[in-house]
Amino acid sequence: MIIKDAETKRDLKKEIIEKDLVIVGGGMSGVCGAITAARQGLEVLLVQDRPVLGGNASSEVRLWILGATSHMGNNNRWSREGGLIDEILVENTYRNPEGNPVILDMILLDKVKQEPNITLLLNTAVYDVIKADVDRISGLKAFCSQNATEYELKAPLFCDASGDGIVGFLSGAAFRMGAETREEFHEQMAPDISYGELLGHSLYFYTKDTGKPVTFHAPSFAMDVQKEIPRYKSFNAKEHGCKLWWVEHGGRLDTVHDTEQIKWELWKVIYGVWDYIKNSGEFPEAATYTLEWVGMIPGKRESRRFEGDYILSQKDLIEQRTHPDAVAYGGWSIDLHPADGVFSERSPCNQWHSKGLFQIPYRCLYSRNIKNLFLAGRIISVSHVAFGATRVMATSAYTGQAVAVAAALCKRYGKDPRELLEAAYMATLQKELMKTGQYIPGNTLRDEEDLARSSTITASSSLNFTGFDQGQLLYKPLHISAAQLVPVATGVLPVFRLPVKATRATELIVEIRFSSRTGGFTPDQVLVRKTISLDEGVSIIEVDPGLKVDQPQYLFLCFLKNEDVEIACSAQRVTGLVSVFNGVNKAVSNNGKQQAPEGSGVDTFEFWCPQRRPEGQNLALHFLEPVFTAGTDNLINGIDRPTDQPNAWISDPADAHPSVSLDWSQPQQIRKIHLAFDTDFDHAMESVLMTHPETTMPFCVQDYRVEDEWGNLLYQKEGNFQTRNIIVLEQPVVTKQLVIRMKHPSADVPAALFSVRCYAE
Repeated sequence: MIIKDAETKRDLKKEIIEKDLVIVGGGMSGVCGAITAARQGLEVLLVQDRPVLGGNASSEVRLWILGATSHMGNNNRWSREGGLIDEILVENTYRNPEGNPVILDMILLDKVKQEPNITLLLNTAVYDVIKADVDRISGLKAFCSQNATEYELKAPLFCDASGDGIVGFLSGAAFRMGAETREEFHEQMAPDISYGELLGHSLYFYTKDTGKPVTFHAPSFAMDVQKEIPRYKSFNAKEHGCKLWWVEHGGRLDTVHDTEQIKWELWKVIYGVWDYIKNSGEFPEAATYTLEWVGMIPGKRESRRFEGDYILSQKDLIEQRTHPDAVAYGGWSIDLHPADGVFSERSPCNQWHSKGLFQIPYRCLYSRNIKNLFLAGRIISVSHVAFGATRVMATSAYTGQAVAVAAALCKRYGKDPRELLEAAYMATLQKELMKTGQYIPGNTLRDEEDLARSSTITASSSLNFTGFDQGQLLYKPLHISAAQLVPVATGVLPVFRLPVKATRATELIVEIRFSSRTGGFTPDQVLVRKTISLDEGVSIIEVDPGLKVDQPQYLFLCFLKNEDVEIACSAQRVTGLVSVFNGVNKAVSNNGKQQAPEGSGVDTFEFWCPQRRPEGQNLALHFLEPVFTAGTDNLINGIDRPTDQPNAWISDPADAHPSVSLDWSQPQQIRKIHLAFDTDFDHAMESVLMTHPETTMPFCVQDYRVEDEWGNLLYQKEGNFQTRNIIVLEQPVVTKQLVIRMKHPSADVPAALFSVRCYAE
């Protein structure tokens, strides 16, 4: 029992915590940064001012995690982000294919708590910065509302991943808020005052069908949306959650300090929307629906952006400029919204895509005037226009991962963030990032410590691709133009055939296209165009391209729209091969073609995008000679996803026992083995609301074993679903050979492996 007499004043409980790195913000950038840093050996303190992790992806807000894949509605093939954010999205798809945001909360908490190097403070808000000098932070002050404790958080390095940039703001870091003029960065998309300078907040709601009539009595503050929302007819009884992303407000206000006011206005809209759906009589199907959940915390898009040594701008994105210090990438469209949000008569968004991925340089990820402050998430150093593309969560997470590895190098070498720009340190940073699975466009991993690079690698078989299995053909109408993406080596493109079915005599136009940008997937150049006459019924067309290819690349074998034709598709799926269609995806302003307005500074081009499984079968092409060989050299080429080639070893489908062998002339001591499997980097893996057709990607090798030269079992895995498998043996093995024996993922998918890397420690 505690009894205290009256006192003049009492102090809060105080606690001092000292770590290698303090990360403020438990959204996806903070979470991915913390776990990545912990695995790099840093003692990390992760501070989150809310009760769960995930930020806008959490059950408090419920926005899906997206990045360069953009709902699979752009031309960025195999572009899902790698590393820790890939690990989380793949695991969420496995454990939570229904997209339940509460389960995602659990997964994120579980991931963080599994790391012994992370100390997690929830419900803890930073409110002050302690400065060692004018340009250096020595500590932070924070308060936890749940345990009435005041913390002093000390570290040599800090990362602000808080969204609003509380650490950067209090420390005096240079920042911007609002839109730059067109002249500053020569950005033709820079908005004028009538459009507005800031993106607003959104609140979402979930509904549930109870199976019996439910009445709804609106609160007094509910808005009459029919009078005040210009797009009120866009509301319907079926859509809820973040499909109503356009219910947005606050772009004319201070999106930091006016957040509570913005939230109340959004509550007025939300309850007004539900009143309209339930009580207007326009939606009889909603009679048994109830309002299951309404957001308490608005999902923020934009507030402060902090200045690094470089400010990324529109031309960096559209021209896909390369940077020697590239550490991350993006690929979402430049997605700007009118500041008046849901109260605007304008289109709710203004999305313009680039023709591929854009690099994010390291210089955007630290403060230019606070020496030991990293930046991650939506506050990185970009212009307002570029922010339209970098702000999405998977891209934000990617920057957090880059900061984490950089922080580890800062500790290793005793450097401040800016000092890693020195060429030798930057090369090390990029190498260490790629070892964590962080793909950097245009860069390949060359790791001198990797013992696999000095081995002779052979396989039980390798795929010499001559086309897809013809056993089970499915004919699909050519209502929209379709194409097969085919990787080709140098040389003559062989003759190919395709079964088709015509409902009447007609002509089919076949084109062979490629991308004018190396490694791109926008088929903007036509190499061959042929017109083929078809009789009614089934036939096999034959195309002799007469085409010589001068460098490895993907070609688009296109079959243009014809309502009288059906084309044959195969049930077989192969790593690095995908069919694409010149269709429409309204979710990302994809109308089949991006028609850039004059003077916008963006490109006009067509969209050729994949269909989501279970659709999206490959076209049943057959080549008279092999087009490419998926050999073992791909296992050590330093690229773990398709780019201009599949970059994978793929077994022959007929190989009953596929395996890969690494042989050395002298015995090697091996403790760690890194394997990279195919979890379909083309699949967007939205984290909430949307569902997914499978829990394990169809290309992923699930069962494998690793043996030494005497056939001793070193490691065995059953039920794998992850991209990266890091095998740490209990004791190092000394051997002249490693054999990796795999099972095909299914009868329709041959085993594939992107890379194998071996380390002594």
